[in-house]
Amino acid sequence: MKDSELGQDSLAQNFVQFALDCGVLKFGEFKTKAGRLSPYFFNAGLFNDGEKLGKLAQFYAQRILSSGLEFDMIFGPAYKGIPLGAALSVELARLGRNVPFAYNRKEAKDHGEGGTIVGAPLNGRVLIVDDVISAGTAVRESVALIKASGATPYALAIALDRQERATQVQDGSVVDTDFSAIDYIKQEIGLKVCTVSLLEDLLKFLENTRDTSLLPHVQNVKNYREKYGAKKSSLQ
Repeated sequence: MKDSELGQDSLAQNFVQFALDCGVLKFGEFKTKAGRLSPYFFNAGLFNDGEKLGKLAQFYAQRILSSGLEFDMIFGPAYKGIPLGAALSVELARLGRNVPFAYNRKEAKDHGEGGTIVGAPLNGRVLIVDDVISAGTAVRESVALIKASGATPYALAIALDRQERATQVQDGSVVDTDFSAIDYIKQEIGLKVCTVSLLEDLLKFLENTRDTSLLPHVQNVKNYREKYGAKKSSLQ
């Protein structure tokens, strides 16, 4: 399925409903890793029981398999990426696609096996699994770690693309760019990207919901998109 079609498919709409039902998707005022005040927050840590995590893995697996991505192993970056990657590897194996899985520690272990990587050795084409992407900061950290281990960062799978402008460092300061974090990841880092849902899917859901308690959030999300949304569809 093409990126342009993702905002209109039923899998994405079902996923937004699932995230709301689980309390993972919330509305209010939240500070993102990029320092932006967002009117919504996606906390994958609240997929916190076996049923929720299993269902989440099904959404990821369905999107990944339909995308045709070819990869050799899965990497789940600490911390939220760890259960996501593990659950996805189990679901893919259940569907007949068994691949190795690894994750990292935030701090290197100085005893036992040592190091920062746990699980299978990082090798071949690596699929990074995370929850959301806003400015792309966390992805760059994972890419650097994978390259340092001698493997190839190949693709990224996420639950929600916030469709926001990427950030970059200029003269020692972090500034917003005009292009999206996804565009940066695709064109500058060279990763393929697979997303379960987009910000536009979330907006479409809010605009069409029968839950009137959600309607006041529509304009806040639109205002946020106007302020921080990517201005260009690709890097120039």
